[in-house]
Amino acid sequence: MKTILALAALVLALTACGDDGGPTTAADRAGGGAAGGGATAPRPAATPAAAGPVRSRSLATVMDTGAGAELCLGPVAESYPPQCGGPTISNWDWSKQRGTFDEQGDVRWGTYAVTGTWDGTAFTVTEAVPGALYDPAPPEQAPLPEPSRDYSQPEAEALATDLGSWLPGAQGAYADGEGHVLVDVVYDDGTLQRYVDEAHGVGVVVVTGALVDA
Repeated sequence: MKTILALAALVLALTACGDDGGPTTAADRAGGGAAGGGATAPRPAATPAAAGPVRSRSLATVMDTGAGAELCLGPVAESYPPQCGGPTISNWDWSKQRGTFDEQGDVRWGTYAVTGTWDGTAFTVTEAVPGALYDPAPPEQAPLPEPSRDYSQPEAEALATDLGSWLPGAQGAYADGEGHVLVDVVYDDGTLQRYVDEAHGVGVVVVTGALVDA
């Protein structure tokens, strides 16, 4: 009888310790569990503000449905008029953009390369170059970093879904099939990238801002 009780106690002890070496699920990784490393800092709660001037990384759609201009930095539905939304532009003046936009009823829209300031909530424009006059410099195609941790495709897709649902300013997120999760956000001063590096491994999540420092 004593032998049976001793064996039972040993099994319970091993079970209690088994959490340290047990398998990690995709949900664990997406939430910053053991395989994701886990961030010590709290989750970012808001889109960072920019300390200085910023510009749109490429052309952006300015959309006004009658309630004020918004800067569409994410997907734009190809309808007529198009449909999109984004941060408020605090000082947009359509009278200064005559001949550069379309309108239907109360809806006005156009594409512009914009420069201005970003307070984390609203954009204030200081310059807007119409799309027809925009002559961008050749894009710099920096290679993606080598992921420091291995994620399977299902795990990477779960992580993309998770980050796309809560990372401040997220415009979209997807797994590229090569171990990366690419997340588009409104703006990042480095705070968001540092958090995901710590939580999920350096080079796993790549954060790209639609607004960049000018």
